Amino acid sequence: MKHFLTILGHEIRMLLVTASTYVAAVLFLALMGAIFTGLLESYTTTAQETPPSAVFFQLFWVPVFFMVPLLTMRCFAEERRLGTLETLFAAPVSATEVVLGKFGAAYLLYLSLWGATGGFFWILRHYASDPRLLDPGPLVGGYVFIALSGLLFVALGVWMSSLTRNQGVAALLTFVLVVLVVWGPAVALDNFAVLRLDSMRPLREALDYAQVFRHLDDFTRGVADMRALLFHLSGASLALIFTVFSLEAKRLHT
Repeated sequence: MKHFLTILGHEIRMLLVTASTYVAAVLFLALMGAIFTGLLESYTTTAQETPPSAVFFQLFWVPVFFMVPLLTMRCFAEERRLGTLETLFAAPVSATEVVLGKFGAAYLLYLSLWGATGGFFWILRHYASDPRLLDPGPLVGGYVFIALSGLLFVALGVWMSSLTRNQGVAALLTFVLVVLVVWGPAVALDNFAVLRLDSMRPLREALDYAQVFRHLDDFTRGVADMRALLFHLSGASLALIFTVFSLEAKRLHT
């Protein structure tokens, strides 16, 4: 893994000079700023029992659905389109180093964009008259959930980018897969009566275990469920392993 840091640094520099990175950043911060402003306006008109931070993170899926595809769509798709992936494989680097380097750069940018939203709460802290608006438990738990779930979402995007040479297709595949991960288990449990049968109990428990919003609720309530940690870490690891296999298969055919 001696080339990992070199690849990571190169990918970070490439992200910083790519237009899609800044499009994603501007759209993300504008959208989250609008959501945060609307949230505070609702608190000024109606008494709320839930702190703003808990409600804010409940809407994490809104920016994730477009931000992750934009951040990851060029990871391998652009390399394949330009033919530079073969050149990269000619260097003394492993597919694992390449995958982890590209994943690490996209994930760090993902964390940076979410970290920028901390400025919203910093402003609220200086101007809010009610300290209950900044309950540290949901705030810290929410950011821990964002960091943990981001591992899975970004890994899925990197995997999808390795399957095609078209950035648009990679973005669309990532969008669909992330939507399925976020909403799929809950929709299936609510709408498929067959899952209520006793014989379907193992599948029902597996889907319940995979509900991302339940993981978020646990973290914002200060409950560190190791099952949620295992779900996101194992899912991200599998996605990255599949990415390595995909690249190795392409290397064998070149």
